[in-house]
Amino acid sequence: MLWRNKSFFVLGVGLCFGMVLCIQLGLYLANILFGPTFFDNIFQFCIRIFKKGTVEYYVVLLLVNTYVVFSILVLCKKIIQQVVNTNRLKKKIGHLTNREKTIEMNQRFNRSGRDIIVINSNELIALTFGLRNPFILLSTNLIKMLDKTELEAVIYHETAHQKYHDTLKIFVLKMIYEVMWYIPLTKWAYKNFKIIIELVADEYAITRMGSELGLGSALLKLINTHLDYKTNSLLVPFADGTIDYRLKQLIEPYYTLPFKLQIKSIIISVNVMILSIILMIIV
Repeated sequence: MLWRNKSFFVLGVGLCFGMVLCIQLGLYLANILFGPTFFDNIFQFCIRIFKKGTVEYYVVLLLVNTYVVFSILVLCKKIIQQVVNTNRLKKKIGHLTNREKTIEMNQRFNRSGRDIIVINSNELIALTFGLRNPFILLSTNLIKMLDKTELEAVIYHETAHQKYHDTLKIFVLKMIYEVMWYIPLTKWAYKNFKIIIELVADEYAITRMGSELGLGSALLKLINTHLDYKTNSLLVPFADGTIDYRLKQLIEPYYTLPFKLQIKSIIISVNVMILSIILMIIV
């Protein structure tokens, strides 16, 4: 549970900033729609600093409205992109699905929800995809390459991503980072969460199997390969850029991987957060 607890912290850091932004945007839009009687927020505060009718007032008003529109457009764009990517991926999978192997794998691993899909492909593919109901995607070539223990370890690893809804969490953190790019901690939370969830999934697989041998062997077989599927926030691939961290953790289980965070980043991010909260209270 070591990495599981750390994942809560990193996720919480990113969500904290995202919640503040969403509240502020919501209050600002409510102010525009229903009037300034009750819905005060940091955006209004920035505008009211300057006297209405002055050049400064209209410049700040333009900047605030530009940022609000930009944030909403980015959020809408990401959601639309995910819907489009999901539909495209599902269509592609539908054409490549090996029905016989899919049934066999679900029966073999007692998957009552039939959430394992096997596709005909020469690539070594093992990943979790989908936001609401994540599925595990495997390629026929991967199944051929791995032995029974290694394949079981991969399945348990991907099951952890399903169980903890990692694809959805990554998607949310990525949106927060892309909208709040000026706050260093949002980028830190997004990048480090992607690493930690892989360690959490490995931890889950090792616990279920009682040994790290199957997982370690599978990683070593995949270490010189790559996934041809273009990864986006809907996908959590088994073999990605975190393999070095994962092998280090398997070799030295009690070694704590350093997730460096510059003091400057903390100061900037925390000051922005504190200012936002204070203004929410006093305006």
